[in-house]
Amino acid sequence: MKRKFIEEHIFRVLMYLSVAIVLFFVLNVVVSVFKRGIPVLTWEMITSLPGGGFYIGKEGGFLNAIVGSLYIVGASTLLGLVFSIPVVFYLNVYLGQDSKLGYIARLAFDVLFGIPSIVYGAFGFTVMIFFGLRASLLGGIIVVALLIIPILIRSMDEVAKTFPKDILEATYSLGATRIETIGVVMRQIAPAIATATLLSIGRAIGDAAGVMFTAGFSDSIPTSLSQQTATLPLSVFFQLSAPQIEVQNRAYAAAVVLTVIVLILSIGGRFITSRFARNKV
Repeated sequence: MKRKFIEEHIFRVLMYLSVAIVLFFVLNVVVSVFKRGIPVLTWEMITSLPGGGFYIGKEGGFLNAIVGSLYIVGASTLLGLVFSIPVVFYLNVYLGQDSKLGYIARLAFDVLFGIPSIVYGAFGFTVMIFFGLRASLLGGIIVVALLIIPILIRSMDEVAKTFPKDILEATYSLGATRIETIGVVMRQIAPAIATATLLSIGRAIGDAAGVMFTAGFSDSIPTSLSQQTATLPLSVFFQLSAPQIEVQNRAYAAAVVLTVIVLILSIGGRFITSRFARNKV
């Protein structure tokens, strides 16, 4: 008993220490960004486009990057869900959880999950060159969708695999079709879909390497899918690369906006997840 008591306290201390270390680094990053970004962040930066001398410390803002990020993240997330949800249901309802094909598919998605975003960007760039296409909003949306589809599938699939087989057998015994069974499964894994969407949005909105190759950069807001667009991560990258301190401080201001957007999305995602969880049967 004494040995178990000591082991329990040792692991509890290690757990608290791990949490403290993670919180320390997270707070350190957030405080550093807000400390340099908040003093220079103005309403003009959020609501105006870059002026002629914006990248040398003069007038203008980064509204183009904010809108571009929202365009790419929103469209790529919807596109990813359109492809991911049917795949998850096919793996768990049609193939079954013990299928060899399902095992191979999950292994493939695990590999795709770990591929860096710059590889997706290089792949998309190569394909675009082959077909003679230019960097555009559509290119950025497709590449980011490819990036987050493995995240969506594996996140939802891990929850779908825990779905009790008894419920599936009960629905079939009542005469339900596979399509009707999918409705039952959908209701149960709705929180997982919301959580996977949240994780994907966080990955998509912070991606710089992939969109650098495929979406390009522009000081204006795109009005069509064929135009180039800016994003907040690229805006931060380009401004931090400038030698002027004023421009570098604006990069931190853009980072503050990016952090706030992610925070809002996280809180909203948690709220939606909790609502879905309460509605489960």
